[in-house]
Amino acid sequence: MTTQPLIKLHDGNTMPQLGLGVWKAGIDDARNAVLKALDVGYRSIDTAAMYKNEAAIGQALQETSVARDDIFITTKLWNDDQGNAQQALETSLKKLQLAHVDLYLMHWPCPERDHYVTAWQGMIALQQQGLVKSIGVCNFRQTHLKRLIDETGVVPVINQIELHPMLQQRELHAWDVLHQIQTEAWSPLAQGGKGVFDQPIIKQLAKKYGKTPAQIVIRWHLDNGVVVIPKSVTPSRIEENFNVFDFQLEKTEISQITQLDSGHRLGPDPDTFN
Repeated sequence: MTTQPLIKLHDGNTMPQLGLGVWKAGIDDARNAVLKALDVGYRSIDTAAMYKNEAAIGQALQETSVARDDIFITTKLWNDDQGNAQQALETSLKKLQLAHVDLYLMHWPCPERDHYVTAWQGMIALQQQGLVKSIGVCNFRQTHLKRLIDETGVVPVINQIELHPMLQQRELHAWDVLHQIQTEAWSPLAQGGKGVFDQPIIKQLAKKYGKTPAQIVIRWHLDNGVVVIPKSVTPSRIEENFNVFDFQLEKTEISQITQLDSGHRLGPDPDTFN
């Protein structure tokens, strides 16, 4: 199995391109999934205050033999806490049993609340204190990103967005690239692959490469330069999702998957979710 690539963020820090997501994972499932993932070779774990499983992640980090410095931990600032990022992060760190996290993300812009610039200023302060190494955002559109940059001068290192073959957000991804913001995909498999895994091109490529449809879709993300965090609590799938570094898709195959984009959003609309 080829070693997974590292992505260099614009602040000079690096992160693995493939990580484990734990959205909707219960306490025991999250702990077991993280331990399995670390055993398989994952070195990036993505959680959030809103997931209510940070304590389980912290427990797994205490139990694993993998050194803390070798694990990239992401957590997120929830919408209700945008007015007090310091307290929110300190609560997360206590649950995670960590002195710092590698990446802290603002979970949603919540434009009607209009607190996201203030929240971002709070996150900048947290980075300056050394409580977080890198700071970024989730679900931000170009207008939200531009305002953050214009009003604070600090560019997020990451924009984590819903991204899968049915919702490719190519214009936003291109804007991120132009501004040196790394795009990261949540729900990269379209929440279980419904409407994706049965697409003829996905099935054809799975047969060609001797891979599963999920592995083809993860490889498509990687070949597009996107950081990807597929969620699973099933040991066999956690291992399967990581076994994607021994092949690459051809440019024509990537283009064929591009044709699947239908703009179908599974999660909330960032302009209206508050």
